[in-house]
Amino acid sequence: MPDAAPPQSLEPVAIAVAPNGGRRTKADHPALPITPEEQARTAAGCLEAGAAMYHCHVRDRESRHLLDADAYSTVIRAIRSAVGERLVIQITTEAVGRYRPEEQTAVVRAVRPEAASLALGELAPDATHEAAFADFLAFMAREKIVPQIILYHPDEALRLHDMMRRGVVPFDDIPVLYVLGRYTPGQRSAPPDLLPFLAGGMPRFGHFMVCAFGARETACVSAAALLGGHARVGFENNIHLPDGRPAGDNAELVASTATALRALGLSHATADDLRAAWQRGMQAN
Repeated sequence: MPDAAPPQSLEPVAIAVAPNGGRRTKADHPALPITPEEQARTAAGCLEAGAAMYHCHVRDRESRHLLDADAYSTVIRAIRSAVGERLVIQITTEAVGRYRPEEQTAVVRAVRPEAASLALGELAPDATHEAAFADFLAFMAREKIVPQIILYHPDEALRLHDMMRRGVVPFDDIPVLYVLGRYTPGQRSAPPDLLPFLAGGMPRFGHFMVCAFGARETACVSAAALLGGHARVGFENNIHLPDGRPAGDNAELVASTATALRALGLSHATADDLRAAWQRGMQAN
C-alpha cells in the first residue's frame, strides 16, 4: 500500500526576537544589548539563527527605558546597516510607567517605522481614549505602518474584537501578541496559559504571536506554533534555555526555538514571509 499523503503544512512560523525590553540591564545578563552597535550585532546574530523580526527598545544614558524618535532612528540605521531589509524592525510604544498615551503615539508618528507594538490597555484603557486610538490607527494605515496589538488577558481580546466590530479599529483584521503572564517577580509561563485566548467563543485573529516568561518560553511558543501562531523570544522576558541553563545571548534563544520548530515539522519564516502574511491579513476599512 502506498504511504498516506503527508498532512498539509502550516505556514512558516515567524520568530521575533525581543532582545532587551525596558526593564532588564546588563546586571541581569552581560550580553543584553543596549547601544546601537550592540543592537546591530544582536540583530545580525539573531537573523542568522532564524529570526524574522527585531522588537526594538532604546534606552537613555542611564539605561532607562526611552521613547525618543532620534534614539530609535539611530538604532534602526545601525540595524539596517548590519542586516538590510532581512529583518522586520518593530519599535515598541511601551510606557513602562514613564509615558502617557499621547507620548507613546507621538514617537510612532515621528519615526514612521515599518511596524510598532501597541498595548491595548495602555493606549486605549477605556472608552474615553477610543477616539484618539482610532485616529492613531488610521494614521498607521495611511503610512503603511503595521500595528501589533499586545493583549495580556482574554478580556482584552474580546474588547479588541468589539472595537473592530464598531469600527474603532480601521482594519478587517489586525496582528496581535498574546502575553502569557505579566511583568511580576518570578513569573513563569506555561503552555496551558495560551488556552484561554483560543477557547471556544473567543475571537480569532488572522495573525497571532505569543511571548512568555521564564525557561518554558520555547515550549510556550512551540505550542502556539502548532496551533497556527508565531513566536516571540528573547531577553526581554527570558534569559534561560529550555534546560534551565542561562543562554549565552539572544541568538541562542532564537536558535533553540528554530530547532524546536524543525523538530515539530515546522519551518521558520523570513522577514519577507512575515511581511506577505501581514499584507494578506490586513486591509484598511
